[in-house]
Amino acid sequence: MTSWPSAESKKRLLLGVTGGVAAYKAAELARLLTQNGMHVQTVMTQAACRFVGAVTFQSLTGNPVYTDLWDANAAQNMAHINLSRDAGLILVAPASADFIAKLAHGMADDLLTTLCLARDCPLMIAPAMNRQMWENPATQRNLSRLRQDGIIITGPASGEQACGEVGMGRMLEAAELAEIVQAAFRTATLLQGKNILVTAGPTFEAIDAVRGITNRSSGKMGYAVARAAVEAGAAVTLISGPVCLTPPAAAKFIPVTSAEDMLRAVQTEIAQTDIFISVAAVADYRVAHVSQQKIKKSAANLALELVPTPDILKTVSSLPKPPFCVGFAAETENLEKNAAMKRRKKNVPLLVANLAQDAIGSDESELILFDDTGQHILPKASKMEQARRLIKHIHRLYSQQH
Repeated sequence: MTSWPSAESKKRLLLGVTGGVAAYKAAELARLLTQNGMHVQTVMTQAACRFVGAVTFQSLTGNPVYTDLWDANAAQNMAHINLSRDAGLILVAPASADFIAKLAHGMADDLLTTLCLARDCPLMIAPAMNRQMWENPATQRNLSRLRQDGIIITGPASGEQACGEVGMGRMLEAAELAEIVQAAFRTATLLQGKNILVTAGPTFEAIDAVRGITNRSSGKMGYAVARAAVEAGAAVTLISGPVCLTPPAAAKFIPVTSAEDMLRAVQTEIAQTDIFISVAAVADYRVAHVSQQKIKKSAANLALELVPTPDILKTVSSLPKPPFCVGFAAETENLEKNAAMKRRKKNVPLLVANLAQDAIGSDESELILFDDTGQHILPKASKMEQARRLIKHIHRLYSQQH
């Protein structure tokens, strides 16, 4: 997942069109967006050209239409790179089952799939297909992969389809898609010019040369929050414990191991930070004396002296002029009571809570937000969607205080 480009690019959309009857809706979408002052650049697959002619989109947008990966007229013959560089967003509508499968597996065998892989802007898709294709387990697996990758999926809707069947798979109507695209561009400026620091993943506290104490954390929520902050136009620094995830390309990335490492990294960055979002599952204890060699197993019991690790969130929130602080709480019981208590103890304006047993390792979660106005439930959704909702809530609270 990558950043929204500079302010000059905010109104520039790259519209990808794949093969399907719903391609006619993409033409209406191009017309609506162009009328609203957006610069629309169209890229069509060869299959799309069988349903709607390229001249239609050229007439509606006033811009040339690209269909060929090997267009010799493209600047330096690198259309798959250059076409996405000025775009604020790529929208593929309709997105066929075939295109979704290619995207999920990183294939790049035509211009549209290639520029999607080479992009440095957010990607949104509007699926359109037969209901059975939509319900097929392979399609659902591919969509799940795309959600994990931070790609925005809008629709489909349920209704009568071109084949005569009724069910899920209809592409959203052009007017609805136009509103979604315009809202996406507005969201991209929510945190423009703000510096956001995010911590993610677990920490690892060494016991000896090979063993350690850690918390169960995949890092998925923290990385999703970092991506959502990038989407909202912020300058993002991500400090992460050891996880098997790829950080957002546009974020400054600082890998750490222990709680002490994470604290030092936070302290180095905090002076330039407007908003601090502490998602990391920091181990609460470390051993007092780390063995430099592997402790050999024996029949005797082993006693370890544990001492508390630094409280990173409390350290930041207690600064003379702290940034806007957001904490996370993963509880196993008494969620509301424990979360409210933690918010008071940490002295933060916003605390995000969930049940650890439901969230750890999962791609979905249900969140409860605790702030001065009470509790706000974010119903179960993908962690990427929850991160976007959270960033919007943070923006509202931050705006009220600044």
